[in-house]
Amino acid sequence: MHADVDIKPASVSDLLAVGGLRWDSLEENGGEPDDTRESFAVRFAAWAADHDSTHTCFVAVTTADREVVGMAWLAVTLRVPSARAFDRASGDLQCAYVVPRLRDAGIGARLVLAVLERASELGLERVTVHSSPGAVRFYERAGFASEVVLLHAKVTSQPHA
Repeated sequence: MHADVDIKPASVSDLLAVGGLRWDSLEENGGEPDDTRESFAVRFAAWAADHDSTHTCFVAVTTADREVVGMAWLAVTLRVPSARAFDRASGDLQCAYVVPRLRDAGIGARLVLAVLERASELGLERVTVHSSPGAVRFYERAGFASEVVLLHAKVTSQPHA
C-alpha cells in the first residue's frame, strides 16, 4: 500500500492527535488505559508542550486530509562529560507508531529516518531504541544494531514513613 504522507516535526496543533495515537498504541498492545482517549490526549498534549526542550516528536500527516497517522519521538539525555568529549548527549527513539491501516507503506522507516537525522544535527553520540521482539528486524533495517546487552532494574517507589 502506498500512502502519501508528509513527515515533519509535530506542531502544537498536532499534539492532541499524537496523544490519541499514544493511547491507541497502548490499547492495541493489550494495555488498559487509565483514562478516556480524549482526556488522555489533552493531558498528553500539555505534557508534550512542556517537554519540548528534551523530546521532539515527528509526525506522519496525510497529504490529502492532514490526518496525523504516525509518530516517533527523539528523547535527548545529557551525558556525563568525558576527557575526550566534554559536551555529550545521547538520544532514545521512543513511541514509534503508525496506524494499522497504513503499516508496511514505509511510513515508519521515514519517521525513524527523521529522528536519526535530527540526532545527527544535534551531534548526539548514539540513539537507542527499546524494541518489542517483533520490531527488532524493522529497527535493524533502519541501521540499529545490537552491540551490548541492556540491563535494567525495576524501581518501585516506596511510601515514605
